Amino acid sequence: MDTKQLESQMRATAGRLLGKQRLYKTVSGGLLSAAVCAGLFVGLNEDQASAADAGPPAAEVVVSKPMVQNLDRRLSFLGQYSAVDKVELRAQVGGTLTGIHFKDGQVVQKGALLFSIDPVPYEIRLAQAKAQLQRATARIAYAKSEYHRADELARNDAGSVQSLEQRKAEWQEAEAAIADANAQIRDAQFDLDHCQVYAPFAGRMGNHQVSIGNLIAGSRAAGAPTTLLATVVSLDPIYLDFDMSESDYQKYKGFKASSKGDSADKVQIATGGGHDYSGDGSLDFIDNALNRSSGTIHARATVKNPDRKLTPGEFARVRVVAVAAAPTLLLPDTAVLPDQSHFVVMTVNKDGLVTPKGVEVGDMRLGLRVIKSGLTADDRVIIGGLPFAAPGATVNAKDGEIKADSDQAKE
Repeated sequence: MDTKQLESQMRATAGRLLGKQRLYKTVSGGLLSAAVCAGLFVGLNEDQASAADAGPPAAEVVVSKPMVQNLDRRLSFLGQYSAVDKVELRAQVGGTLTGIHFKDGQVVQKGALLFSIDPVPYEIRLAQAKAQLQRATARIAYAKSEYHRADELARNDAGSVQSLEQRKAEWQEAEAAIADANAQIRDAQFDLDHCQVYAPFAGRMGNHQVSIGNLIAGSRAAGAPTTLLATVVSLDPIYLDFDMSESDYQKYKGFKASSKGDSADKVQIATGGGHDYSGDGSLDFIDNALNRSSGTIHARATVKNPDRKLTPGEFARVRVVAVAAAPTLLLPDTAVLPDQSHFVVMTVNKDGLVTPKGVEVGDMRLGLRVIKSGLTADDRVIIGGLPFAAPGATVNAKDGEIKADSDQAKE
């Protein structure tokens, strides 16, 4: 074998050995990578299994015992304002309407001129009554002189007693005619005075029902159909009417019988459908019988309205004290959860277990919700973190504090 053949064989052998080495490295690298991945997968499964065995962390909630305040018990009602005085203005005399002296909706004072009716027919009638008085006055002067003449003749036996009696009767008839004429004058003057319609009290006018130029019908005693001119309602004070159920009425009667002074007659009012009981009034009327169909009794409070902000027909909430002051449990309104027609609160025991409790709630006092029953002063109630506190769950409870609303402390 020559030198060239030997070199060529050595190159071929070296190439085969190099190829086997590269193949070995490739397979070895793949197996190593697969082993590493398998190890990581096994480790991950072990971590997940450990986490599942440990369970999710307990939710954190804020708990507090209910606030206890010495408060009286109040009953809430929905009422409606009404005017103390309301008058339908109707003329007492008929005729042509010649003047309207107010604007619709205007506040008028007592005695303000509102309507004018044509006075000419009544001026004529008054003049006729005065003329009748003059005739009666002349007749009585003549009858009086004739009587004295007949009396003198009778005393001198120159006249008869019959003639004297006749002259006396004529004198009495003349006196009656004067009395009748005076009555006719007063009657005519009354009609003339009522050709102008005045405001019977201070209040707000409604819109006028007739226009100038209309012929209106009037009647003194309303014995005949009359024309409605307008309405006027008083504004200060104003009534607030509402109805009590029989059970609420019994509570109120018991409180009023045991209370001293006029505290039982004071009411608090929130106007406009809100819950800001900034107004007050005096409960001055309760009906003498319950309504048999509704089982309620009508009540009424009188409210001062000097700024005329309150209007008859508006609705308002009214609170009446019905139970004397006693220790009362209070919670934030957000801690009381509605459950269909009931209410529940979430409590936490010493082991951190969440337990729901059904409660009976009252109104808002001091910015907090009154709890009437279903809870004790030692219960730990969840006041924060409620979305993560399900019944039966175990939670990590942290103590919190319930604060009253200082703006409503005057309640």
